[in-house]
Amino acid sequence: MGADDSPETDSNPDRPVVALVLAGGTGSRLYPASRSDRPKQFLSLFGEESLLARTIARAREVADEVVVSTCEGYADEVRERAPDAEVIVEPAGKDTGPALAYATYRIRERLGECVVAVLPSDHRVGEGFAEAIRRGARVAARTGRLVTFGVEPTRPDTGYGYLEPGEFRDGFAPVVAFHEKPDAETAREYVAAGHLWNAGIFAWTPEALLAAARDSPLSPMIDALDEGASAAEAFDRVPAVSIDYAVMERTADAVVVPVEFRWDDLGAWDALERVLPADDDGTVAAGDVEVRSLDAEDNVVAADGKHVSLVGVSDLAVVAWGDRVLVVPKDRAQAVRALVDDLKDRDEF
Repeated sequence: MGADDSPETDSNPDRPVVALVLAGGTGSRLYPASRSDRPKQFLSLFGEESLLARTIARAREVADEVVVSTCEGYADEVRERAPDAEVIVEPAGKDTGPALAYATYRIRERLGECVVAVLPSDHRVGEGFAEAIRRGARVAARTGRLVTFGVEPTRPDTGYGYLEPGEFRDGFAPVVAFHEKPDAETAREYVAAGHLWNAGIFAWTPEALLAAARDSPLSPMIDALDEGASAAEAFDRVPAVSIDYAVMERTADAVVVPVEFRWDDLGAWDALERVLPADDDGTVAAGDVEVRSLDAEDNVVAADGKHVSLVGVSDLAVVAWGDRVLVVPKDRAQAVRALVDDLKDRDEF
């Protein structure tokens, strides 16, 4: 079906919804709280509950079943934290493309006709989330399209990808183009043009996703699974690739459902000041930390049971976790990933 065709009615528009929670990544930009043995989805930055626990709780509001996709090294802890969820283990870390194709394949084997709603485990969302996901799931079931959710931007942000929608009809629009994270000027142009933030949240039927995957770099994986190959063999046949690049940007059947709930991708330390209250000096504290400051303002401080003092500094992220300390200007928070790449090369991550 082409992206500009009229919607068709599925034989079963009321399919059960399976929430597929992605929990296999590390979250390198939240170093040093996030480390190779302590991924960010296990962190408790907003109280006692971890990011994963919060995501699973949201998933249960909209889904008939919850499945968590994670890597082998995290699988046991995921099972402990989510004993009522099914866990699918990725044999290798190869980005979201192979992970989602494999998990969707296994979900189809077990459940047959359903809608898969993909929920990353590191998002902070507000009121209206459940209704929006249900709406997107209905679009996926009714039309057989691959649904992505687009968030109405509240600012020109350089840390997010953008979706360029076509004409909206019946609550969704074809995706004209996916745009990578822009520079500041381009971000302003995207917002002015009515582009949406790419939330990395999806809904699709297994048939739709796997059909698109067969015409993508993920095709060798699907062929291998059809042949009865093991998960490891199937992963060996494909490169590390995101689901956006492998499938969503290539298909003519990608559509966007706009959402208005408050949303933030907790990808870097500067994001915390958007989701947590600040003190009188404009400083945000996360985790278990006592902050004292003198002539210091607009900082982000995170720690695991530490007492942190700031004197005469502003616009910094200061993180003390375990035996590591990070100090970075908030406007360079995205660069922590490059630091982590260097630490990995040194076997220090």
